[in-house]
Amino acid sequence: MKILIACDKFKGSLTASEACEAIAEGLREGSKSESLEIRTFPIADGGEGIAEAILTAKGGRWIKKNVRGPMSASVEAAYALLDGGRTAIIEMAAASGISLVMSGENDPLHATSYGTGELLLDAIDRGVGEIVLGIGGSATNDGGTGLAEALGFRFFNREGEAITDLPFNLESVTRIETPKLALPSITVACDVGNPLLGDAGCTRVYGPQKGIREEEFSLHEARLAHLVALFEATGRDAAAIPGSGAAGGLGFGALVFLKARLVPGFNLVAGHTGFAEAIAWADLVITGEGRLDRQSLEGKGPCGVIRLARSAGKSTLIFCGMLEDRSLEDELGTILESRDPSLSLSENMATGATRLRTVARDYAPLLRSPDADLP
Repeated sequence: MKILIACDKFKGSLTASEACEAIAEGLREGSKSESLEIRTFPIADGGEGIAEAILTAKGGRWIKKNVRGPMSASVEAAYALLDGGRTAIIEMAAASGISLVMSGENDPLHATSYGTGELLLDAIDRGVGEIVLGIGGSATNDGGTGLAEALGFRFFNREGEAITDLPFNLESVTRIETPKLALPSITVACDVGNPLLGDAGCTRVYGPQKGIREEEFSLHEARLAHLVALFEATGRDAAAIPGSGAAGGLGFGALVFLKARLVPGFNLVAGHTGFAEAIAWADLVITGEGRLDRQSLEGKGPCGVIRLARSAGKSTLIFCGMLEDRSLEDELGTILESRDPSLSLSENMATGATRLRTVARDYAPLLRSPDADLP
């Protein structure tokens, strides 16, 4: 039996590679059989892990740079340089991610995507012809204004004074000056398809994860609506595009500041890594991520894996750290949860690899024979 293990990250606990390896180890331990041929294939959906996934598949090197973090303190961030230096794969989470901020210390009124812009500028200065920007896992709700500022865009108020404390004073901006900057082709990999504004927009859906309280929704929504109005019809059109609300509106910022193209992150990663060929090889495709919930159905990596595997006629199985709703099996098939309900979230995350390996080991006897009744 040929088994392809293609997991996304278990956020806060395991990288995609570590999750894949934990499941592989468990299956080998539990099967005690040489009939299983296992291949690991870490995936990403546009958020954290996209650079690692593509670099692992295609080869290249990491570029490290100290940049401004989401709360302005310096952080070391890395991006991948591929194709002999012609292509850069950048994750906004590496420079502007919520994981870079201590719990409870994020301030979405001030959190900035400036550091992500610094990574883009470094890649541009190196002469790349293409940038793939993965957005997701952000600490920000700044509409990409921080990124734009790092690239040389200038923001002015009604009196013609420069505004430099973005995004805090975003509503005071009346004019934006565009720099003379030769941009390469930029493709943005989105892990969600939300628009910028409204009930399904970034503020109301993802703001609480970043520390935005319900009574602050109207303030953040008004700031982003003001940014949209500055671009008039172009802004209104961009704000309605699926993915414009990804990463605190960085999707929107990429459209209006970078003239970028937004694409579903999983599809982009799959295309860059030859994932369809890997699925064709397998009898069983296993995927997973840290938390499975209804948001997972909106473009997240494991759902993309299931879709491609089923279209190729392959059996599938999903692992997760935490399952929100068992009814998700009606749409996704068999789901194995590794969480121990007697332990706290932090305890479960600290033992993520062990728990995932144990669940895989316990399931492995069902896969002893190539003729096993697969899920």
